[in-house]
Amino acid sequence: MSRHATFCTWEEAPHLTEEAKAELLASIPPFQRDARTKGIPQLGAGAIFPIPEEEIRVKDFQIPSHWARAYAMDHGWNWLGAVFMAYNRETRTKYLYSCYKRAQAEPPIHAAAIKARGDWLPGVGDCSDINKYDGQQFLKIYRGLGLDLKLANKAVEAGLQETWMELSTGSLKVFASCEEWFAEYRLYHRDEQGRIVKVNDHLIDPTRYLVRAGATLFKTEVEARHGTKKVRDPFERFARGRSGGTDGWMGN
Repeated sequence: MSRHATFCTWEEAPHLTEEAKAELLASIPPFQRDARTKGIPQLGAGAIFPIPEEEIRVKDFQIPSHWARAYAMDHGWNWLGAVFMAYNRETRTKYLYSCYKRAQAEPPIHAAAIKARGDWLPGVGDCSDINKYDGQQFLKIYRGLGLDLKLANKAVEAGLQETWMELSTGSLKVFASCEEWFAEYRLYHRDEQGRIVKVNDHLIDPTRYLVRAGATLFKTEVEARHGTKKVRDPFERFARGRSGGTDGWMGN
């Protein structure tokens, strides 16, 4: 059985006047407003990121060339999702500016879509699985297709905590055009036992990977193409642990 969800907002209810909307909004508690005005399901205590969308959504803008960038991907056959972020080193703010999500496509198609956003971009990903057709590790396959890619640090709870901190403090913003990302964000929650519901999270998971990777992963195009040495950001918010501050998967 397949499922489909349709969201309806007040803007799509022509019988509601602006005066009626204002009166109704004033009578609704803040935590219920998205559910009542935008049709977004009320997840209550189960929401993993209980932060209103308007606090993290920003209008798209042209990203300056001197801002560093990076991407992260969540590999799978049914779906592959990737997110792309820019990092303003002056304000230490990240902006998720683009998403890619596609089902049941071969690695060359995914790689081409990622490279179209910048063939120099450094990235991390959940791509340690083995290709069932030839036994090759997907990491090797994607590197062979020209991606600058490392295995992601997949520590779930630590990654969720870091992502929540960046979203709640304004250190991570998301472009308004990334509607597929917001669609996942709205429904990302835990069940009654506190377990993460692993459904429709192919853009949320790479967001966690990229936040977990840290600001030092991000490069400008000049740095990526010419090997400019980067200095570790002394203000990077989250330590990588006591084992020397490594950022890679399994400390490598």
